Amino acid sequence: MRSSIQNFIFHCEFEKGLSKSTLKAYKIDLEQFYSFIINEYDNLSINQINKHQIKAYIQNISTQKAKTTKRKLATLKAMFNFLEFEEELEINPFRKIKINIKEPQTLPVVLTLDEVGSVLKMVYNKMYEIKNLDSMYYKQTVRDIAIIELLFATGIRVSELCNLMFIDVCSEFTSIIVNGKGNKQRVIGISNNDTKNILKKYYGLFQDQIHNTGYFFINRIGKRLSEQSVRFAIDKYCKELKFNKKVTPHVFRHSFATLLLEEDVDIRYIQSLLGHSSINVTQIYTHVSSKKQKDIILNKHPRKHIHI
Repeated sequence: MRSSIQNFIFHCEFEKGLSKSTLKAYKIDLEQFYSFIINEYDNLSINQINKHQIKAYIQNISTQKAKTTKRKLATLKAMFNFLEFEEELEINPFRKIKINIKEPQTLPVVLTLDEVGSVLKMVYNKMYEIKNLDSMYYKQTVRDIAIIELLFATGIRVSELCNLMFIDVCSEFTSIIVNGKGNKQRVIGISNNDTKNILKKYYGLFQDQIHNTGYFFINRIGKRLSEQSVRFAIDKYCKELKFNKKVTPHVFRHSFATLLLEEDVDIRYIQSLLGHSSINVTQIYTHVSSKKQKDIILNKHPRKHIHI
């Protein structure tokens, strides 16, 4: 089984070109399944695994969140499908099982336009108050503003932001090329002058380190900025504003999509901007936009045409 897992990981890395984070998750999921099999069934071969072992594994991990369970099973199913295609399997056990794990539907957290404005005003004010323009504090504040502006301007994921390469940023800061999930590229334009100006200012402060690493967003020691550093910075600013919600980089992505929808942007354009492979994923924003629903009921409902 160990050899089969390694063959699948090789396929995902070198033939499908999946990201490091996806590969890491696959390895963790498959290691957990491998440990379960050798502990419960004395190390069965891959061809001896049938639907009964799969069902037992599902029961074993069912105490975890539904989303986590679904992901782990999706990883396992992908491996067995690959092994079947490669003719390493005689029978794919997943063809004998029907799995329907329902996730509780939770709507994403979003910021209102006023709340986004509050964040931006606060960080810009911090920058204006700094007297020493050569200090690291000033440089980091400019970088943080550039991060928040770009997250809201483009709706990109925090992983996409941290992996953004300098060569993928337009020289005039009017667009970026984003390498999304599955190595799918998309181009997102940047139209707001404040966003372009802060990106230009940030680049001017960090250009030596940017050219040395190739990455656009740099930490204080001149290396690629980590996702955790971005989360920490955003959490710090929003706690200072005392928002009654947990704000992460992904909240800016949700807010980007929801506020565009409220401006009557077609959901298929939003799907393209977000890099969603399916419109079904983007549909959740139609449920989030309560403001839009109120506007429709207030202004579009046909009852207003009935006079008594």
